[in-house]
Amino acid sequence: MDDSEVGAVVWRVTIGVGGPSFDAPQDQTLLRSAEAAGWPFPSSCRNGSCRTCMQRMLSGEVSYRIEWPGVLAEEKREGWVLPCVAHPAADIVLE
Repeated sequence: MDDSEVGAVVWRVTIGVGGPSFDAPQDQTLLRSAEAAGWPFPSSCRNGSCRTCMQRMLSGEVSYRIEWPGVLAEEKREGWVLPCVAHPAADIVLE
């Protein structure tokens, strides 16, 4: 975690264990952070319904600011997240 601006919490997202990584401000979705870092994830709807961007999170924590993102409870338990609507709440490793 890094505080690059006063009050701005920035987490680290890593692609694969020991892979490349990028900064992800807590107030920005993982998808937007990835795109800003030059890692365009597949996406379509950007509102959590199409599941095009679905990724498996190996470690970390995200929060959603929408009531029901398009991830089933079982999928959430297995670590699946929707980067288009997921905000980082810790350092994250994506599969």
